[in-house]
Amino acid sequence: MILVSSVMMAQVGVGAKAPAEAEVIFDGTRKMLDQKWTYWEGPRFSASLPIKWEIVDDPVDGGMVVSANDPAGAGGKYGAADIVTKEKYRDFRLHVEFLITAPGGNSGVYLQNRYEIQVLDGDTTSHGMAAVINETSSPYHLYNGVGKWNAYDIKFKAARFDAMGKRTEKAMVSMYFNGEKVHSNQTINQVWGGPNSGIDGGNDGGKGITDTPGGIKLQAEGHDVRYRNIWIMPLDLDGKNTDF
Repeated sequence: MILVSSVMMAQVGVGAKAPAEAEVIFDGTRKMLDQKWTYWEGPRFSASLPIKWEIVDDPVDGGMVVSANDPAGAGGKYGAADIVTKEKYRDFRLHVEFLITAPGGNSGVYLQNRYEIQVLDGDTTSHGMAAVINETSSPYHLYNGVGKWNAYDIKFKAARFDAMGKRTEKAMVSMYFNGEKVHSNQTINQVWGGPNSGIDGGNDGGKGITDTPGGIKLQAEGHDVRYRNIWIMPLDLDGKNTDF
């Protein structure tokens, strides 16, 4: 008998349930938001606890979700009110669902509080929807559109370093967007967006990647982008790639 782990068999796409080994890090409740998340206190940070992201109605399926429309991020001021998990991660499998409520809605999912997977309605470029920002093209044709739920399923391997702290392997990611594979063992060269973007963003123009774990971050840019059903499973990918 061939045994296949639930890591491999876990469903992908909108509504994917967390396997038994995974940790749910957002379930739609204020309690879990406050328990497992905090603000990222980067150089542009201008919010204050408790988190001002509001728990609001799911406009499609009922229930409760969280909106990224923190007032401190108004005008696209990313880094002012981004939220990040209190737990920090190295290698992992991540599931995130998001809904953009209006045209041009903008947010982002950050891996290790460094590498952005873009959430941006209307942008089909390498800076656009579901791109590993500035590193890949946007698989925009798979986007469900404004007012509908979308899902990222991500397998991430952190950069590797030698004993002297020199990077020997770049970070790597594979990803499904709404159930379709869009990135496969994609290496990530740097942090984009400068020091207000995330860890190492101000280090050698974003190229000075360090061996520091980071949390999962969601970006506030003054838009009502909603999130639900976020779960994560830490992995050990030493000697492995990010294939699902």
